[in-house]
Amino acid sequence: MDYAKMRAIAEQLGAYAEGLEGAWSVEIGPAGPILAMMCPSKRHEGTIRRICKQLDEQLLSTHPGFICANGPEIEHPAIARMRLPDAVVIPEDTLDEPGLAVDVTQVLAVVEIVSPSNPNNDLIEKLADYPSMGIPHYMIVDPRKGTVEVHSEPCAGRYTHLESYIYGDKVPFGPWTVETADFRRYGKAGDRVE
Repeated sequence: MDYAKMRAIAEQLGAYAEGLEGAWSVEIGPAGPILAMMCPSKRHEGTIRRICKQLDEQLLSTHPGFICANGPEIEHPAIARMRLPDAVVIPEDTLDEPGLAVDVTQVLAVVEIVSPSNPNNDLIEKLADYPSMGIPHYMIVDPRKGTVEVHSEPCAGRYTHLESYIYGDKVPFGPWTVETADFRRYGKAGDRVE
């Protein structure tokens, strides 16, 4: 199926999801359009908020006019992919443009927080899609283990550089740094890696 047809189906799924209870996302992955219920935990959302806040402060000097946003969808029609990262570094004015998704050529970086219910989406599928889309930097935060992976240097559909960290580290991420001392693992209230 060509991307235009998949995109039309994705838009229909998105319209359908508006009438459903709960929060839903629509992505186009290797198998085509996907409608998935989103149930991120408070810890998932707290981690994204901390990352966005830190990157927003640094983007003021490294990339004026860019922000770290929670969503929106990003797309690469040539490889038939549309994904909804947990966070994405893009020019702020792209959020004022019409349409459903941001053109991937505008994306500097993406961040995913691994879900306990579907870790393969971030660790396998998106790890294949994001370098194929040409996204320079991909951070995977895994609250199940208290780890962070930073992937960079996309080439021939894969990232050629990987750096691994643990919660508590100051993590270099492209031209930025993400402090992870306040990140929380999934588990009991107040759990934190010291």
